[in-house]
Amino acid sequence: MHPLEAQNNPEDENAGTRQLTFGREIYIEREDFMEDAPNKFFRLKPGGEVRLRYAYFIKCNEVIKDADGNITELHCTYDPESRGGKSPDGRKVKGTIHWVNCDTSVDAEVRLYDRLFTKENPDDLAEGETYLTYLNPDSLKIVTAKVEEYIKETKETSFQFAENDKK
Repeated sequence: MHPLEAQNNPEDENAGTRQLTFGREIYIEREDFMEDAPNKFFRLKPGGEVRLRYAYFIKCNEVIKDADGNITELHCTYDPESRGGKSPDGRKVKGTIHWVNCDTSVDAEVRLYDRLFTKENPDDLAEGETYLTYLNPDSLKIVTAKVEEYIKETKETSFQFAENDKK
């Protein structure tokens, strides 16, 4: 495993850094890979190369599927010379994706929030309706996610993750 340094908060350098470990197997978000990607998809795709945040460039070489045709693995190679996001040969990649090491990740309860109401203005009611009519049943989902082992060691008790992080 390769130790790497990552910023705790890129917008506040006083927040310090943490250690990441890069290993043979990593997790990425499903949304960060597309098998039949359009031209302007700047995340991982077959034959495509992206930057792993705080780590290396990786290239997808093979897509592995189960008997039902669901993608279960991506076989990729990494460029050890691209540590920190720059390549000595000057090549550039447009996409940066987040990742977590399979061997060192830990499970965490994550709360995914969506709009509270299904209607833009829940006060705009027809006769007999109340705002309860427009409560979004999917406004909160609680899931188990894989996160960095750093979470176990920190004194912080809650974290906010941005779904649409700058890439």
